[in-house]
Amino acid sequence: MPLAIFDLDETLIATDSDHEWGEYVCDHGLVDVSEHRAKNDAFYEQYKAGELNIDEYLAFSCSVLTRYTMEALHRYRSDFVSERITPVMLDKAYDLIRSHQARGDTVMVITSTIEFVTRPIVDAFGIDILIAPDPEIIDNRYTGNIVGVPSFAQGKVTRLEGWMSENNQSLAGSYFYSDSHNDLPLLRLVDNPVAVDPDPQLRAEAQEKSWQIISLRP
Repeated sequence: MPLAIFDLDETLIATDSDHEWGEYVCDHGLVDVSEHRAKNDAFYEQYKAGELNIDEYLAFSCSVLTRYTMEALHRYRSDFVSERITPVMLDKAYDLIRSHQARGDTVMVITSTIEFVTRPIVDAFGIDILIAPDPEIIDNRYTGNIVGVPSFAQGKVTRLEGWMSENNQSLAGSYFYSDSHNDLPLLRLVDNPVAVDPDPQLRAEAQEKSWQIISLRP
């Protein structure tokens, strides 16, 4: 069965869940607001410019998780998804996912946003397979570290190749849907790269290479 691979942020949802989670914890006073918001915004600008240091960003992102119990974090996350994410889950994204599932394709999300944030969002889209940076848990507490290779830029390729090896899959007939030029390493590998509401850098390459360009926005 061909792989239908989706990026998450600004592709299936009309926001960046990573940055939005940072805004949520600030708005609810779960962090030092001025410091956290400044760093959250700075990292987001670096991401959009293709200059993100993923290790530094993930250390920042995971630091929030170390502050609270698992029970409290799950409560905050549930509220976050209901408040900030559900309203921006795109109807056309649901339809596209369902069309691949109806064809029998293996549907998955691969994202650079941590698994803690993305798992319930991906579940809500009816997708079982998620590749995301995995925050380390010891004794039912987050340590602030990431386990393994972060699925960002070339790391998405590395993580996907590991998953395919473990699951006896290949990229034959594969699709990858993304909005971001940060995903060019994987877009260049799949049989059917699709630019979804692309940023300017991705749009330019998609036009140059005659890739499909679509919009999932209303």
